[in-house]
Amino acid sequence: MNVRRMGRTGLKVTEICLGTMTFGHQCDERTSFAILDKAAERGVTFLDTADVYPVPPSPDTAGRSEEIIGRWLKGKRDRFVLATKCRMRVGLGPNDEGLSRKHVLKAAEDSLRRLGTDYIDLYQTHSPDPDTPIEETLDAFDTLVRQGKVRYIGCSNFPAWQIALALGVSERRNWARFDCLQPRYNLLYREIETEHLPLCRDQGLGVIAYNPLAGGFLSGKYQTGQTPPTGTRFTLGKTGDLYRERYWQNAQFEAVNQLRAFFQKRGKSLVQVAIAWVLAQPGITSAIVGASRPEQLDDSLSAVELRLDSEELEACNLAWFSLPRPFKAPG
Repeated sequence: MNVRRMGRTGLKVTEICLGTMTFGHQCDERTSFAILDKAAERGVTFLDTADVYPVPPSPDTAGRSEEIIGRWLKGKRDRFVLATKCRMRVGLGPNDEGLSRKHVLKAAEDSLRRLGTDYIDLYQTHSPDPDTPIEETLDAFDTLVRQGKVRYIGCSNFPAWQIALALGVSERRNWARFDCLQPRYNLLYREIETEHLPLCRDQGLGVIAYNPLAGGFLSGKYQTGQTPPTGTRFTLGKTGDLYRERYWQNAQFEAVNQLRAFFQKRGKSLVQVAIAWVLAQPGITSAIVGASRPEQLDDSLSAVELRLDSEELEACNLAWFSLPRPFKAPG
């Protein structure tokens, strides 16, 4: 397993990051441990989670994924780079969500307790909070860094303008700054190439891409007209609604069918192709790969050994450029 430097920092992480949103719902603890064991055996030392996991998110289950990881990490914490996130609702109170100073500091303490550690390597905002000034959020994150409870900070699902704004605030105040972005990125969704990736390359932010397999859609196992199988990412409550809106469309099915036909002739797994393509893009630090069964990692983790030639890269480009672009009104 190769390692890459995270942006301008000196932190080294494996180019595959294990995503854990399945732990505690789709996977019981025994299965989650088996997935973690398999990833570790293959050299993965970068783990990503969130205080709201598992999916579908609910205050009733928030924190289960972190608790499972914490129990598995006992005795081997220092061998792993551990990332988690805060922002989403994890309780029923008015301050049990968001990026206020009150919530961020409490969320960090709760994550540290569940993970069984005294520090978080990468602490991230899960998404923007329109109700909280970015200065308040960054001040809280800076406090955690100065206390030694967090090593680096990052953001997920932020628009490029908000990342740029946050970087400017941190520089003016001499606060810890975002050193990593976690965006959605795959063969069927490449919007971040317009502004996010150029910004991150220019400002030295690492990029750990989530959804490189489009929630399993890029495995090629689903067929047009098929009802999403129970228990998959496409049927998990509101998360399922979101994933069907993103990918369960005729145009996406057609793009995947064409990719599968092209790479089958070349004897290459579409799962490996999708992950290898993400890792080949300029500015990408790591791709987040999850699983609901340990054997799924045999295929996906082998993507680090795959190299795509120019003709194969062009086939990947055609998949994206063939998709219709949704209209969005100005603003």
